[in-house]
Amino acid sequence: MTKFLKSAIAAFVLSAAPAAAEMELSLYVGVQSVQGGSGSGTFPGGAPVNRSFNWEGRPLENPYYYGGRAMWWTQKNLGFGIEGTHTKAYASDADLVAIGASSFELSDGHNIITANIMKRWPGAFGNQSFTPYVGAGAGVAIPHVDVTVNGASNRTFGYETTGPALRGIAGIKYDINERWALFSEYQFTWSDNDLTIDADPLVPGQLPGKISTEILTHAVNFGISYSF
Repeated sequence: MTKFLKSAIAAFVLSAAPAAAEMELSLYVGVQSVQGGSGSGTFPGGAPVNRSFNWEGRPLENPYYYGGRAMWWTQKNLGFGIEGTHTKAYASDADLVAIGASSFELSDGHNIITANIMKRWPGAFGNQSFTPYVGAGAGVAIPHVDVTVNGASNRTFGYETTGPALRGIAGIKYDINERWALFSEYQFTWSDNDLTIDADPLVPGQLPGKISTEILTHAVNFGISYSF
């Protein structure tokens, strides 16, 4: 299987190379929110969790919301690349009281990693400096899970690969010169997450918990790009 995948990737690169026009690297920050959604499952020991969470994004608090992508644009203005976004999601104080936890957050990144396809339209407004674009991506969610259950001696604190993720983008870029550009965009991410909550090591035979939740974020991004 590994040999087949390597051959397929090599064939794609060789077939796409003649059409390559430029590589573009982009970094952005912004204002991100999280749409409320349900979560269900059990904490370690079997305590049930079934809650419509009022998630908070807190993009302007440390660790801050940010992201970056690398895109390979072809001569037909189609782009292929990869993107990573450090979104965040915190359960509200009311959520914590309801589920019996002192912390329930994906706060050192509800990290979304996707492979993207994008389309751009240079000069669409009759001005070559402005370029509108749209894009979509599919990948995985890799959040840093931080959960402390009331009464537990331990804290779940670490990165987990929790499920599939999708991304949508619509924006506009302004070229400062041939290399540098500024951009603004709307972006959403969706992910389906199965979070594992560690068992309390002081409780013999206790099984880990599992909470399933879908998380939808919305963001307005501002960034800078470099093309070469």
